[in-house]
Amino acid sequence: MATRPVVPVQPMVMAATSKEEQLRLARFKKYDPPTFSGLASESALGFIEECHDILRIMGIAEMSGVAFTMFQLKGVTYQWWRAYELGSPANAASLTLVQFSEMFLREFVPQSLRDTWRVEFENLRQGTMSVLEYTVRFSDLARHASALAATVRERVCRFIKGLKHDIQFSMARELESDVLFQQVVGITRRLKGMWDWER
Repeated sequence: MATRPVVPVQPMVMAATSKEEQLRLARFKKYDPPTFSGLASESALGFIEECHDILRIMGIAEMSGVAFTMFQLKGVTYQWWRAYELGSPANAASLTLVQFSEMFLREFVPQSLRDTWRVEFENLRQGTMSVLEYTVRFSDLARHASALAATVRERVCRFIKGLKHDIQFSMARELESDVLFQQVVGITRRLKGMWDWER
């Protein structure tokens, strides 16, 4: 009789947590967060985004984000996380959710796909897109190319430089000031609305 290979069982890790943390975890689980085991059919980005959405809705992204997302890792992805934890110094600072997500995506999203997103972001122009469509596409690609727009100012400048020339020209003052990205988007949409109304 042939013997079957032994598959290690993922141990249930129960860290010492407060009653409040246990209640938060139970609430998180009620949202039915996805699990991720690293199969080719799974989307690492979709997994991270869905977990982030739930954590943001609950208002606990920074407080419990890494721990709760870690609970959703299965199989090889859980082993990857355990190896990271075991290889980290005991006094190392805890990762933020953003740091964890970047590390996770570097590990589980192919480099070729990340390179494609970066090139798309570098070459993104409004062209025939509406301001809203351009903003959504810009924000989506910016998440994948964070090194190209690491600061608010870099993000604002890159956004404005991709706009149609008439809008870009009207936004020149914003390139010189410290405005928030959402403020620039709002100004852009108002400008476009005024021009459409005048026509």
